[in-house]
Amino acid sequence: MGEMLDVPPPFYSKRVSIVLVRPQFDGNIGAVARSLKNFGFTDLRIVGRDNVWSDEVRNRAKHAQSVLDDAKFYDNIKSAVSDSSLVIGTSGKRELGSKISFRHFLEPEDLPKQLSDIDGKISIVFGPEGKGLLNSELKLCDLLVTIPTWPGYPIMNLSHAVSIICYSWYRNNTIPSEDSRNEKLLSAELKNVLTNEITRLSELIPTLDFRRTGIDETLQRIILRGLPKDDEVHRLLGVIQTTNLAFEYFSKNPEIWEEVISSNNDDN
Repeated sequence: MGEMLDVPPPFYSKRVSIVLVRPQFDGNIGAVARSLKNFGFTDLRIVGRDNVWSDEVRNRAKHAQSVLDDAKFYDNIKSAVSDSSLVIGTSGKRELGSKISFRHFLEPEDLPKQLSDIDGKISIVFGPEGKGLLNSELKLCDLLVTIPTWPGYPIMNLSHAVSIICYSWYRNNTIPSEDSRNEKLLSAELKNVLTNEITRLSELIPTLDFRRTGIDETLQRIILRGLPKDDEVHRLLGVIQTTNLAFEYFSKNPEIWEEVISSNNDDN
């Protein structure tokens, strides 16, 4: 019972990183390490915590000591996911109505279905127990995933949530698809250029200041949710960068700028 077998790790073993942000309880960290090992993951990253494992962490990890030994530690989420082409945030928080801003959630089984045949580094980010990821941290993520739970008590234990996400990935990726498209996710560098240009556009566009954050978040969410390829993003960048140059010109000519703002507000 519980013995380790000499079996090669799955092909996604080092492709997907599991990132824990400010985990609070040692037992959960050990249980997460064990879950990673159960489903063939090896890349555990910790944000905002020291690199000394307690006996409780080690004991709860059981035969997943190698996951703990190889874990990487970071001061913030950005550095933890800097090598990833796609960052997936997790949350059990639910918002209703039209003011959901950017929380368009996928479910666990949607991830491997959409991403199994696409090449590129992926990070799945989990927040601390109790509060989960902050809104500002969710905004750093390209996609959002939630685990359907009873709405009366929707927030799951950290290690249980990691287990469900990892199981869904394993269950749908045990055997690579025969009709693999051999497509690739955006490089991390190109994704950063795209998100920076979108933010620049939201800062330059003629609109009221309180709308800028929503424009930035909505454009990034819609574009990145479509998993665009490099050539598609290069074409988008051409349009966005040209638009940014035009808005820069108008902003230096106040009389035209005010006319555009007035017209835009009248239309809305």
